Amino acid sequence: MLLAVLVAIPFYSPVQKYLSIPNNIVTFNNDSTIAVPALGDKVEVEPTKEETIKAISSNDFETVSAGEDQLFYSVAGLPIKKVDVNILEDLKVIPGGQSIGVQLHTVGVLVVGHHQVNGTNKELSPGEEANIKVGDIILKINGEPIKEMQEVKPFVEKAGKADKSLDVTIKRGDEKIQTKLTPVMDAKENEYRIGLYIRDSAAGIGTMTFYDPKSKKYGALGHVISDMDTQKPIEIFNGAIVNSTVTSIEKGTNGTPGEKQAKFSVDADKIGTITKNSPFGIFGKLDEKMNNGKFNKPMPVALSHEVEEGPAKILTVVEGEKIEEFDVEVVSSVPQKFPATKGMIIQITDPELLKKTGGIVQGMSGSPIIQNGKIIGAVTHVFVNDPTSGYGVHIEWMLQEAGIQIYEKEKQVS
Repeated sequence: MLLAVLVAIPFYSPVQKYLSIPNNIVTFNNDSTIAVPALGDKVEVEPTKEETIKAISSNDFETVSAGEDQLFYSVAGLPIKKVDVNILEDLKVIPGGQSIGVQLHTVGVLVVGHHQVNGTNKELSPGEEANIKVGDIILKINGEPIKEMQEVKPFVEKAGKADKSLDVTIKRGDEKIQTKLTPVMDAKENEYRIGLYIRDSAAGIGTMTFYDPKSKKYGALGHVISDMDTQKPIEIFNGAIVNSTVTSIEKGTNGTPGEKQAKFSVDADKIGTITKNSPFGIFGKLDEKMNNGKFNKPMPVALSHEVEEGPAKILTVVEGEKIEEFDVEVVSSVPQKFPATKGMIIQITDPELLKKTGGIVQGMSGSPIIQNGKIIGAVTHVFVNDPTSGYGVHIEWMLQEAGIQIYEKEKQVS
C-alpha cells in the first residue's frame, strides 16, 4: 500500500501543479507578462521587491526593469517554493528575409581533389605523394603566405625549372603539417604541375535572418557553409554579401530538395562583410541599411524556452526581391541552456508557399521565424523525405554568434 501511495503522489493534481512551478525564469524587459502556476486561494505568490517585477494578479507579473528578483510561494507567511527571476535588458533587432548573394574567400587555398600528371616515365600526382589530402588547406609555400590560387603557380614554375622541391605548410583540422612537394613536368601540357585541384573562394545564395540597427551586426543562413567537394566547413579569410534576385523556384519533392534560382553579380557593391562562418550561420557587419518593406521596424526576440508549439510566420523571397510573409507551424521546440543548431522542427502550412516551392527549398535557409510578434529563430534544413518540414535554430544562439550579448546584464549582476 505504501508503494502504491508513493507511485500515486506525483499524479495527484496539487502535486502536479507544484512540480510544474519552474525553478527559474529568464525573460526580457519588454512589457511581456510572466505567468506562473497558481496553487489555490490560500497560497500567495509575491516578489521580494517590486523594482524588477510587479504583480498584476495573483499569479501574473509584469516586468519593470532589468535585474534579478525572486518569487516566493507562501502559505500563512511560510515559504513553500522559491522561483529565481532574471529580467534581461530589452533587445530588438530588425528581421531579415532578403535574398543575399554570398562570396567567401578561404584562409589559404583549399585542396579539393587530386589529378594525375603525365610525367616522363609514368602518371602520378605529386600532391598525393606528398601526403596532401582533400580538405587540407595550403597556408604557406617556402615560408610565404598563400592567399589566392594565382599565387601558387609562380612557386611551382620556379621550383620545377630549378629541379627543387617546395616546402609546403598545410593545415589539417587543428594541426599544421610540413611537407615537401616536387613539381613534375606534364609531357602533354609542357608545364610543371603538382597534381592538385585547389580553390580559394566559394559563392552561393541564402537569406538574411536579422540585423541590429545599433551595432550593424547581422546574422544569416542559420547553418555553416561547407565546400561542395570536401563537405567540410570553409575557413574564411574574408567575405562579402550582396543583394540577389530570385529568378525561379525548382520545387522540392520527396527525396529531392528544391532550390531557389537567384542571380547576383560578383562585381556588385557589397552590402556587408562576412567575418565568421559557424554552425549557426554567417555573421559580419552591414555597410548600409537593408530595406525589407513593411518589416523595417525593430522586433523583440524570444528565448528558446519562450517558443511555443503552434502557428508562426516566416519571411522569405520567392520572386524577385519582394519579401513575403508565409504561415508555418512550430511542430516542436526544445528549450536549450546551451547552443545547439537544431532546436525546432517547423512545417510549412501556407498553401501559396507550398504551391510555389513544395515546402522548404535550398536558398531559404536563414528565413526568420516570427511568433507572437517576436523573432524566435531561422529556417536551417529541410527533411529530404518530407520537403514541407525541416529544422530551425533558436535566435538567441545566432545573436550570440553575431557578438550581440543578450545575457550581458545577467553577467554584470552576478
